[in-house]
Amino acid sequence: MKRHMHQTKLIYLLFFILFIFILSSYAGILLSFYGMNLKLLYVSLLFMALIILLGAAWVWFLKHQFTAHIQKVDDIVDGAIHGRDQLTLYEETSLSSLEHKLIRYIETSKASEQNMAAEKNIIKELLSDISHQTKTPLSNIMVYSQLLEETPLIAAEPRHFASQIKTQSAKLDWLIQSLIKMSRLESGMIALHPEVNGILSSITAAIAQVFNHAESKRITISINCDSGIAARHDTKWTTEAMFNLLENAVKYTAPEGKIHVAAESNEMFIVIKISDTGSGIAPVDLPHIFKRFYRGKNARDAEGVGIGLFLAREIISAQGGYIKVSSTPGQGTTFSIFLPHR
Repeated sequence: MKRHMHQTKLIYLLFFILFIFILSSYAGILLSFYGMNLKLLYVSLLFMALIILLGAAWVWFLKHQFTAHIQKVDDIVDGAIHGRDQLTLYEETSLSSLEHKLIRYIETSKASEQNMAAEKNIIKELLSDISHQTKTPLSNIMVYSQLLEETPLIAAEPRHFASQIKTQSAKLDWLIQSLIKMSRLESGMIALHPEVNGILSSITAAIAQVFNHAESKRITISINCDSGIAARHDTKWTTEAMFNLLENAVKYTAPEGKIHVAAESNEMFIVIKISDTGSGIAPVDLPHIFKRFYRGKNARDAEGVGIGLFLAREIISAQGGYIKVSSTPGQGTTFSIFLPHR
């Protein structure tokens, strides 16, 4: 805006200099032909003064007209946005055409927004119904299978089958909840509320969720994070993202392996690095690991469906951050989470 005003002033100055040059040339020509004729000089000065006044009046008139047109366009846009009556209803002008097109565009946009909101509500209700309708029967299956498993007179083979039913039901429940969570994130139904908070509490909350599994495999988890490091993040969902990364680290790290979580503050981002001594990721798989349902070569024998990394990336991206990964097959993997300071 300031640059535009500077250019306008420069153009006015150039025209003024050109005008003065023309008048000076005119006066010089008169003097060269007629000499110092006072009457002619007075008439010429009066003529030049009138020309300057007319030029100034014309510039003022153009500027006034331009300002009036801009104000009218502003009123038209404001009226169209707020649904007020048209200002150029019975006029056949370019402004009237502009107003009609603008109103049609805004009405189309509002209709599209209403349709999207209605569709989002339908999807939201559908997901809620799926979650509710599947939760009760799955819970019943797990309870009944546990009762069968604990029945004292049941044979070993049926007891094993009951245990498997309970395990697979728990996996199915986790898969359904993950799919619902993923759908809600993608459709914008889950609203993240990033605030500047200490990152250490989110890290420890995520580690607490995988600690028992890591302990059962005798995996050592270490943390290097200053308590004063803070980032703009939603603590609940960022913990969820870090849990998904840590769960993968525990899953693909051999017994007695190591997982290290470190946080550091850079100029623009807080970086959280989750490193493990696991099996690593093949270079051919690295560009694809954040795709939904993608399973790399080294992951096909392990449990999972390929949702965790996709969810982690979606959660971090929704907060203005991003995730990077580096890996060496047979040595381990490092996931780096970048979260904004403010």
